[in-house]
Parts: sequence; structure tokens; C-alpha cells
Amino acid sequence: MNKVTTISDAVARIENGMTVMIGGFMTVGTPEALVDAVVEKGVNNLTLVCNDAGVPGMGAGKFIRRDMASRFYASHVGLNPEFGKLMAEEKIDAVLVPQGTLAERIRAAGVGLGGILTPTGVGTDVEKGKEKITVDGREFLLEPPIKGDVALIKAFRADRQGNLVFRKSAQNFNPLMAMACDYVIVEAEHVEDVGVIDPDHVMLPGIFVDAVVKGV
Repeated sequence: MNKVTTISDAVARIENGMTVMIGGFMTVGTPEALVDAVVEKGVNNLTLVCNDAGVPGMGAGKFIRRDMASRFYASHVGLNPEFGKLMAEEKIDAVLVPQGTLAERIRAAGVGLGGILTPTGVGTDVEKGKEKITVDGREFLLEPPIKGDVALIKAFRADRQGNLVFRKSAQNFNPLMAMACDYVIVEAEHVEDVGVIDPDHVMLPGIFVDAVVKGV
């Protein structure tokens, strides 16, 4: 199946109120062209899931500048003062999650787990309202999976069936998010014919990918 399409067709299925995951770490590995297309589409009331809030005008920060998100799951938002202003004015529901916990909650959704047990946050404000489970005399928090409607993913190489190769640290959250969402759009720097990418080099199989667009 040829999954290569145009950006406009790829983002056509994104609607108001959806949960959208955005790959990247401080905008490294963030599919900027896809973000631009969704911002231009003008959807709103989104729940965004990203490692961070990007920086003003870059990465997830583009959604923040346009006030398109009502809720935002992230592990770090300090590089974007525009996000901080929305938090202070209580105009966005900021759900701050420890970075490892965020990654594992996304992974749990992708592999069909009912949640994860983590000691991170036990004895702090993080544990409020959460179930605690004792294992071998040690307390853990039960953290539920985070599932998305749409994932916006950046890859270095893709073939026409959606098999992906990521480059260096740009791998970060991208594979996990692709596994955790119902509809996955990939922006790839290079799009190859099927068979060009060595199967041993594939970092995410095409079974998780719905659409591939050519990026830069």
C-alpha cells in the first residue's frame, strides 16, 4: 500500500477536540511542516501531548501562540513563556508529568497495557488522587496509559509503505507516539521506494503508519 500523500490530505481528518501527540524534544524531531498544516487548518480545543511546549513560534509553541489547546500533557514547559502566561491566567489545563512517566504512559497505550507502576511522585503532590499499589513492601503509583487520536511524527527516512528510520536523538518520543495513536502522519526528510531501506535498519514498521508526507 502506497501511503505517500499530500500534507493537506494527511491532516484533513484532524478535527476539533481531538487528542494530538507531537513528536520531538525541545523541537528536535518535531515535524514542523505538519504542525504548520494543522495550525493553518484552524482546529481548536485540542488536547496536546508533547514532551514540552516547544519555544515561542516553534514546535508545539505554534499551537500555544494560536490558543488552539485546552489541555496539554508535557514534562517541561519552561522554554516557552507564552505557555507560562496561559498557565498563570488559567487559560490552559497544564498536566505536568515526569518525563520518564510520560514516555511510559504513552508506551503503555501503544502496547495495550492498563497502565504502569512507578515510584516517581510517591510522597509528593504528584500522588494526589492516584491509586497506590505496594509491591514487595515498596509503594508505586498506578499511572494510566495516554492514548491519542492523531500522532504527528518526524522521520529521517520512510518508504512508501511507511517503514521508518529516525536520525540520532530525533528518535525520542516519535516511535512511542506512533504506536499510541489511531491515526499516524509521518513527515519524512527522504521518501524511498519499497525495498531501498534495509529491513534491519527499520526502527518503526509501517504497520503503525497511516500517511507519509515529504518534508525537509
